[in-house]
Amino acid sequence: MTTNHDIDLVATAEDLPELERATALFEDEFGAVDAPALAVFAPGRSEIAGNHTDHEGGSVIACAIDCGVSGVAYPNGLDRVRVASEGFDAFEVALDALGPRPGEEGTSAAVVRGMAACLAEDGRVPAGFDAAFVSTIPSGGGLSSSAAFELAVGRVMEALWEGDAIDATALALMAQRVENRWFGKPCGLMDQLAIALGGVSSMDFADPARPVSRTIDLSFADHGLELVLVDVGASHDDLTAEYAAVPAEMQAVARALGERRLADVAPEAVVARLPELRRSLGDRPVLRALHYLNEERLVEGRWQALLAEDLPRFLDLTNRSGASSAMFLQNVSVVGAAEQPAMVALALATLALDGEGACRIHGGGFGGTIQAFVPAGRLAAFCRTMDEALGEGSARRYRVIPEGARAWWL
Repeated sequence: MTTNHDIDLVATAEDLPELERATALFEDEFGAVDAPALAVFAPGRSEIAGNHTDHEGGSVIACAIDCGVSGVAYPNGLDRVRVASEGFDAFEVALDALGPRPGEEGTSAAVVRGMAACLAEDGRVPAGFDAAFVSTIPSGGGLSSSAAFELAVGRVMEALWEGDAIDATALALMAQRVENRWFGKPCGLMDQLAIALGGVSSMDFADPARPVSRTIDLSFADHGLELVLVDVGASHDDLTAEYAAVPAEMQAVARALGERRLADVAPEAVVARLPELRRSLGDRPVLRALHYLNEERLVEGRWQALLAEDLPRFLDLTNRSGASSAMFLQNVSVVGAAEQPAMVALALATLALDGEGACRIHGGGFGGTIQAFVPAGRLAAFCRTMDEALGEGSARRYRVIPEGARAWWL
């Protein structure tokens, strides 16, 4: 088979710190191969602004962070893809039937099958390969481990299957489609696009088929802030229904106003018909729509603050966004649940910050992680407080990395 050895991507050992583990896993599962290896890395992502706005055609800010899915791959001359992932059973996917399969939803096999289907539709001829992956993204922690795996698999297929280079936006759109149709999880495009782009990016999803993105070179550490994500001790993996209810309820409000998404609804229309919407839909969908309208303004404000390097303004708006998510979007805890780990973590973080920095729910919510921007001088004390209450290693500092998902030949 012909492989795309001219892929114009370069990385160092620092870019793929788990390369040795992935290579050892590959050799344990498939044996050593006397040929050049294809290496791949797809970072995790942190949502900076735009909590549940992307699926409504709104804007978000996100960044690629220094954790991710690393792997190595080799052509195998077979008609199937064989995958080993650290901590999971190996599996294989035949390349002769690439449509979504009932019962395969929520599995890594569904991701491989779906990405193969999308690249085949793009003109590539699928051919078998073996791959081993190692992830440093906490599963269920809101850092988009599934999207990182999608992008890693996509970059492997792009490199091994002859064809034109796929730009970040096109590959992200393929990965989102796979997550929706093959993996079976409703999502917007933010996770996949942030991971594909790298850096700190503003993304406008008014036209979801052609999102507009802008990327800046920014380090929070250069401004005396540390980006800390805190594992609240409860995964949201089993809360897909709660997650799916957010866009469903927002879109119910939009449909009641004659549109498909909230981005297409005039804010004054929501306010003018508030009594009617409350009667017909209930208060929670209305509150979630009001959060969207509020959050859209806060996203733009934070982007302008970052462009101007006005970090105090950015922090103030971030705290306002966190309050909107908790009060109006209501994705910090599940209604009626006795346990509210994310809310507890936010309360503790607020006390630990003592009026400095900012904190908010992170990602989809309902568990997973919270996000904090911590003044550098408070970092050690902040992490110690969170770790003592929630478990050692709960609080971790992350750094923004400039590159998105990439593959290269070793």
